[in-house]
Amino acid sequence: MKLEGKKVIVLGERDGVQGSAIARCAQSAGAEVVLDVTYCFV
Repeated sequence: MKLEGKKVIVLGERDGVQGSAIARCAQSAGAEVVLDVTYCFV
């Protein structure tokens, strides 16, 4: 997936994939992460 030049908002889950891990993947694809959070969805 090409995300170069795109801005992304990352929502992660505490018991699943955390936001910081998703953000690193998005950054490696060329995206600019403008918000990175991890929530507990209960």
